[in-house]
Order: sequence, then C-alpha cells, then structure tokens
Amino acid sequence: MKRFLAVIALSSTAALAASTGAARVSGYISESMCGAKHNASAPDAACVKKCISQGSKPVFVDDSQKQVWTIDDPASVKNYYGEHVSVMAKQDDADKSVEISKVRKLSK
Repeated sequence: MKRFLAVIALSSTAALAASTGAARVSGYISESMCGAKHNASAPDAACVKKCISQGSKPVFVDDSQKQVWTIDDPASVKNYYGEHVSVMAKQDDADKSVEISKVRKLSK
C-alpha cells in the first residue's frame, strides 16, 4: 500500500498543486503576448527577452498541459526568460496565476 501511495504521489507532480500547497512543475518561461506559442520545443530566448523588454509580462507555460500561467512575482524568474525550468509553485485557479518560490534551469 505504501508503494502504491508513493507511485501516486510521484506521478501527480506533473500538475500544479492545489492552492493550499506547492508542487514541482516543469515548463518554460515565456511572455504574455505569445504565451504557449513559444513552447514547441524550446522558446527563442532572445525573442522572449525582447518582448518582455517591450512591455510583455513573463508567464509560465507548463509542459504537461501547455497552459499559460501569469506569475505573481515576475522578478523571481528574471534570470530565466526563454528557459526550460523546473519550478516550485502554488497555483491560483481563479486568477490563472502561479506563485513561484524556487526556479531551476533544466538541461536541454
């Protein structure tokens, strides 16, 4: 039974956590104008950075659902524009936003 519960717990990390907790999720840091359009394989980091410098907001696009999430604290991802990352985040379904507490760049 414990092994079954462990497998279930590990397999559920692909989705964002409920608003009461956080989960590790992989995806891309994109920008609000193009959102998931950059998520074909790896976004063009130069394009993402340029759009953000021109006023677009950074967003998180999760790998599993390709859903676009606004980022509550955009400064938390400023070094990861256009990167494939793993984040520790809590989601707010009502606002379609995430609160990111940790970011780690993933290898390509």
